[in-house]
Amino acid sequence: MLGRSDYVRKITWMVRSAPIASLISALLLALIFGLILVTTAATPPAKQDEPTTGDRYLSPIEMALSPDGRLLYVVCQAGDELRAVDIQSGKVVSTVPVGHVPSGIALSRDGRQIYVTNAWSDTVSVIDAATLKVVRTLPTGFEPTGIVSDHSGETLYVANRLSSDISVIDVNTGQEIKRLLAGRGASYLALSADGKFVYGTHIYPNAGAFRTPPNSEITVIDTARQAVVERKRLHNVAGVFHVALSADGKLGVAAQLRPKNLVPLAHVEHGWVFGDSLTLFGDDVGGTVQVPIDELERYYALPWGVAITPDKSKMFVTTAGSESVTVIDVRKLLDFTRNYTHTRKQSFVNDLSAAANYVTARISVGRNPRGTLLSQDGKRLYVANRLDDNISVIDTSAEKVTSTIDLGGPKTVNALRRGEQLFFTADYAFQGQFGCANCHLDATIDGLQWDLEPDGFGKDIVDNRSLEDLAGTEPFKWNGGNPDMPTECGPRTEMYFYRSQSYNAQELSDLVSFVYSLPYRPNRYRLANGELTPAQERGKAIFERTKYKNGNPIPEKNRCAYCHSGPKYTNQRQIDVGTGKPTDRSPVIDVPQLPNVVYSAPYLHDGSARSLEEIWTVFNAKDTHGVSNDLRKEELNDLVEYLKTL
Repeated sequence: MLGRSDYVRKITWMVRSAPIASLISALLLALIFGLILVTTAATPPAKQDEPTTGDRYLSPIEMALSPDGRLLYVVCQAGDELRAVDIQSGKVVSTVPVGHVPSGIALSRDGRQIYVTNAWSDTVSVIDAATLKVVRTLPTGFEPTGIVSDHSGETLYVANRLSSDISVIDVNTGQEIKRLLAGRGASYLALSADGKFVYGTHIYPNAGAFRTPPNSEITVIDTARQAVVERKRLHNVAGVFHVALSADGKLGVAAQLRPKNLVPLAHVEHGWVFGDSLTLFGDDVGGTVQVPIDELERYYALPWGVAITPDKSKMFVTTAGSESVTVIDVRKLLDFTRNYTHTRKQSFVNDLSAAANYVTARISVGRNPRGTLLSQDGKRLYVANRLDDNISVIDTSAEKVTSTIDLGGPKTVNALRRGEQLFFTADYAFQGQFGCANCHLDATIDGLQWDLEPDGFGKDIVDNRSLEDLAGTEPFKWNGGNPDMPTECGPRTEMYFYRSQSYNAQELSDLVSFVYSLPYRPNRYRLANGELTPAQERGKAIFERTKYKNGNPIPEKNRCAYCHSGPKYTNQRQIDVGTGKPTDRSPVIDVPQLPNVVYSAPYLHDGSARSLEEIWTVFNAKDTHGVSNDLRKEELNDLVEYLKTL
């Protein structure tokens, strides 16, 4: 059987070398060949044992060290717990239950308190480091992720992913002092060495005009004033992850993605669907400079965690989709950056030859490496391998893994875990460029719109839809063209996206099982008792109404509750609601499900509506997408408030 890269080269050669009269035959042959590869690989491997009933995978994601360097604290996201590891023995010595889906960790200045954010509980667990018991629980915004303590130890800063803000919490009272507006999907925070500033990144791009390059930011907070004082603009960036600062305060670095979503997805073998890169900032570079970490024929997908050694000699970047750590010589990086920009007067972020000038090693680690942590002397780097339930320990001088810490999760791998591993790896795409998780960040969305080749070049621009609880929402694609998830993720992905031999039958089954297992995130707009607020009740009445205000009946097919019916608010049909564009092959679109719709902006099939309000205020002039032109602004606000509760 041909390898993935060989398979792609064969198809590419067939298409490029065929005369026009034979092009269709070549394409058909390529399609048949791809289907044969899937079929011949359909014999499933021997099924692995399932974990013992009650066991859960741990999914370590972030870490912190005790001040004496004796204990490694590991946030286990799937286990809803913190595990303390004795560094000397490499053994787990304590397990601390926390809230649901813990995501971030920080220590107080004196090391006596451990703070863990609980993303799905909207809280911070305060753990006494001496007893390793939760002593307090603090409220935050929606889906708290990153967290830092200021130098005084009196204030916590918490990045809230779904409310796109940063909570400022008084540690003594446990009360939230204020919320600071951040970029969309605020997620990761770092404190400068002098404690004067907090730097925050965000996982989704900020809202912008339709079909324009995405833009992100690094939000800078003055800790003395507890106020945002700067927003460092990141052009053509969507998906910014960990941020780190050097000990001397002169260099900052953030891991990020540069998506190529404005051109047709037909250029995989010609260099990039995503650019894996870093943004450098601070006095060492003067402003912000974006630098690539990819190579000419190999890509390092999803740069996530970053760390700079205390002496600023090396930088380490986890590449979550490539199961590796990229090592960068900081001096060489800064020299190359200065020389390039001074001599050529242009950015080199799209120069795939650049990384060879400063990347010194690629270290293989476990599956889906996320958080990184340096020992106090900078001699060891700890890497949290989220989908292997272990920690890689890297000798930073030798640049190799010297040991692995087993956190004690299940030793068997079930179908859901195998599917999760497939979802988060970039191994199946041509040259390892991207995987499912590139567009569905943390199995959600990316806030982008894509021009996918199967629909034609420049045709059917599509918004990225949510993956939450998809069972019962078939068919898929915005035109309803894929009847089920195996069709959505199968040979179509191999031929048009990955450009490489993709999943065999067992792998496809595992992947689909994982995608269908993704639950709804908690809806923060519903009252705990299940009742609706007065505004939500009024909005519900508008959603369910059958008559215009003048008493005449609204045609059944133009009622909100006709298309958005059933338990997931979709009738699973394809309808023309008048939002088609000249780029669309057909104005008929698949009716989307509505649960948690509030979290999946932008809206409409092509993402042209930046908010729920714009669906009706901008794109429903003729009342073809429900009836809204007879509503006052206050009534439209009520409708939106109701939709947020679904």
